[in-house]
Amino acid sequence: MVLLYTPELELGKKMPDFDLLGVDNQNWDMQKSMGKKGLVVMFICNHCPYVKSIQDRIVEDALAMEKFGVNTVAIMSNDVNDYPEDSFENMQEIAQEKNYPFPYLLDKSQQVAKAFGAVCTPDIFGLDHHGVLHYRGRLDSAGREESSKDLPRDLVNAMHQLSKEGKITSKQTPSMGCSIKWI
Repeated sequence: MVLLYTPELELGKKMPDFDLLGVDNQNWDMQKSMGKKGLVVMFICNHCPYVKSIQDRIVEDALAMEKFGVNTVAIMSNDVNDYPEDSFENMQEIAQEKNYPFPYLLDKSQQVAKAFGAVCTPDIFGLDHHGVLHYRGRLDSAGREESSKDLPRDLVNAMHQLSKEGKITSKQTPSMGCSIKWI
């Protein structure tokens, strides 16, 4: 496990589209995934301890953001040959077990992760309804620790502000996690 922090990325940049197979056996692109007010694109996987520690919180946060028009999509870009726990079949099992309320997509070629500049799991991108990047940061400050109700929800708060004001003025703290396992 190599711990990485997400680098700063140029906010205001139009992010690339994608067309990936989901665990529901449907293809999903940005337009199909987009909410009325925006989209959160999370690069996650099944085996990373950082992702495992936030699985319940990402479900809660995705449901919270949906209420103000921001949808969520999760993308798994790891090399499944070297990391079989991240296989499509295991993605389907995890999505069902954790009741993911969002599409969970396989980026088998890793082209989407590269186009986004994703480096770790989790790596979180918050887009407005035009697909323009406004947020790249962490879920919250708990990291791998158990989150508390008192802890500010960095992602939810930022995306709520974006949905209401069209911009994010809050500080953005990099996410941290395991490196994406490149082919």
